[in-house]
Amino acid sequence: MDALAPHYQRILATLTEQASGRKPVMSCQEITAVIGLEPVPANVEGVRSKMKRLADRGWADEPTPGRFTLAAGPASGS
Repeated sequence: MDALAPHYQRILATLTEQASGRKPVMSCQEITAVIGLEPVPANVEGVRSKMKRLADRGWADEPTPGRFTLAAGPASGS
């Protein structure tokens, strides 16, 4: 996770903290609020775009549209 920019690390840390023995599935609005940002559209959209990038690179999964969870780790070769 050290290879990621601080904002991405903070988002992944939030998902990790919320896990507590299970695999959390959170909306971007929930993630935005938990990381301490006001859940206004601009902030939620910023988190959504970061989550999409994390999913594209294998750090997160999007089991249903707009809801994200941790992946097993970064995709190989990314």
